[in-house]
Amino acid sequence: MSEQEINHTMVGLDEYVARIEAWAKARRIIPNATPESQALKAVEEMGELASALLKGNRNALADAIGDVVVCLVNLSALHDMSLANCVAGAWDQIKDRTGTLLPNGCFVKDEEVHG
Repeated sequence: MSEQEINHTMVGLDEYVARIEAWAKARRIIPNATPESQALKAVEEMGELASALLKGNRNALADAIGDVVVCLVNLSALHDMSLANCVAGAWDQIKDRTGTLLPNGCFVKDEEVHG
């Protein structure tokens, strides 16, 4: 783990979300952006993420993942939602799922395999 990565782990995700929201408010992204514009921006950033994956560019991949998260923070804030609560809700939905991801990318639930 690099020194930069160690320093970043000292700041929790909640702190980064708060920093992103403050940055977006200072630039009037929140409240002037629309949820649609932030969703489209996230899709644009996902395109950059896909490109980085295809090119095997780890630095560009890390940048794109971060950019997608920034868009999601802004989108959730525009809806007066907490990103942490959104993630917690997703976790509650998946935490008890069992199964496996096949080499072809298809997730098969255990009941589909054994049922």
